[in-house]
Amino acid sequence: MLQPSERARFKLTLNTDGRAHPVENGLAIATLALGLIAFVCTFWPSAHIFSSWLGTLGFGTGLYSQYISATTPQRSLNIIGLVASFVGAALGIAHGGFMPHP
Repeated sequence: MLQPSERARFKLTLNTDGRAHPVENGLAIATLALGLIAFVCTFWPSAHIFSSWLGTLGFGTGLYSQYISATTPQRSLNIIGLVASFVGAALGIAHGGFMPHP
């Protein structure tokens, strides 16, 4: 008698290869968080210091995270975080740069 195959439950994970990658996952999530915060800070021109510094830090973290990433979902988060970090840093620099105005 034929039985319908069991469907595997959908799991949202960054470890699609079946192995744990705690450092790579942490860096990918940190890149995404820094990029999103830097991008959101660009909506307020007076927050140019935060967006400049967090965007630059997120860009550096994202480049290293992309270098050591092991799975495709990690790389996807890295790219989203890198783009958000770049836009946040660029607009933060355009709004006033890394230091407060006198």
